[in-house]
Amino acid sequence: MGGGGVEGGTPGRRRDARRNRELLVAAAREVFAEWGLDAPWDVIARRAGVGNATLYRHFPTRAALVDAVFRDRLTGTMDAGERARAAGDVWQGLHTYLRAVFATLAADRGTNDLMTTRVEGVEALDAVHAHNRETMEVLLARGRAEGAVRGDVTVEDVLFGLAALGRAVPALTAVTGADAWQRPLALFLDGLRPPAAPPAPAPAPDLPGEALTAAQLGAVLEELGPHRAPKA
Repeated sequence: MGGGGVEGGTPGRRRDARRNRELLVAAAREVFAEWGLDAPWDVIARRAGVGNATLYRHFPTRAALVDAVFRDRLTGTMDAGERARAAGDVWQGLHTYLRAVFATLAADRGTNDLMTTRVEGVEALDAVHAHNRETMEVLLARGRAEGAVRGDVTVEDVLFGLAALGRAVPALTAVTGADAWQRPLALFLDGLRPPAAPPAPAPAPDLPGEALTAAQLGAVLEELGPHRAPKA
């Protein structure tokens, strides 16, 4: 994968190259958060205070820039998955893990694009998708064995539902508030419980947050679609 090496030349030029790379990564992080991963490159270059040629010299591909921006955040998601796998209570592990994932999805639109769609060539993303699937396989298998998860639910069922719900998070939080995803996630998790299975799992807690109004739901649906720049 092309990542854009440090330019050669004198020590001063190398320092300038490192500084430009750092400026580009910082600018891309901001722009991706606001616009999503389809943000125009000239916007990123302009915010970094460099020309498009400098951007392309450091990051020949969009995947290389995305990897540089999001690698640390994606690694944190994998760490959360490891903690969930080690949890003594499988339902608590699943609940805590998905809350961590959705908090990440709500953080910015670029991260949401990464986690809910496919972007070719981003090594860190490939790793986190694989790790997420393994985590869900482990937790669902344990949950089925312990009677905490319904027996007919598949990993694909869960991953599809999470992707669809996660994709709506930016629109939902823009209309309501930063933690608005907690209520639909709680409903989704409750759907994974078995209808009746001994030993019965603990009763689900009350749904967090306030129910959407009809107007808010309409606004959320209007916001859905490709993640673009916020409306002026």
